[in-house]
Amino acid sequence: MGTAERRKAPEQSVAERSAERRGREAPDRDVPAQRRAGSERSAEYRPLWVEEPARRYRMPDPVRTAAVRAVLIIAVTLIQAMVAFLCTMAGAWLAFPMVISSVVSTVVATWSVVDVWVTRQVWKQRYGVVSEPSSTARSLRRERRAHRRQERAASREQARIRRHGGTGQLSHP
Repeated sequence: MGTAERRKAPEQSVAERSAERRGREAPDRDVPAQRRAGSERSAEYRPLWVEEPARRYRMPDPVRTAAVRAVLIIAVTLIQAMVAFLCTMAGAWLAFPMVISSVVSTVVATWSVVDVWVTRQVWKQRYGVVSEPSSTARSLRRERRAHRRQERAASREQARIRRHGGTGQLSHP
């Protein structure tokens, strides 16, 4: 499926598209596999998967790296908390250091999640701002543009009249 086809029918599901493709490209069941050779073989080629157009845009690189870092830190924190719990239940000497490190890791994990949020906001402010003026501002700007257009047209008309020596003008000021 090409890009143009994807844009025409983005709401069509993968199952519907693959069923439609199977109907179009179904091999002839009556002909044995040995007789289908060479050029016919490329005609029956079907890809293993069908690429879906992205519903949302990909995250910017700084935000994605911060998110990956946060996920790794959170995973380590959860493992530490589990080890601390198991050591506490077993009465091992490692329980106290693991509890302390779990508390510190929880603070670091919270900080990393806040870092993702801040990085995302900063990126949006720097690169992702889409200016959408309100309808009031848009109409005022449209009126100003129309007024300036009329003034320019009037000044061009006056300049044209002056160039032609006043022809076409009823009275001279």
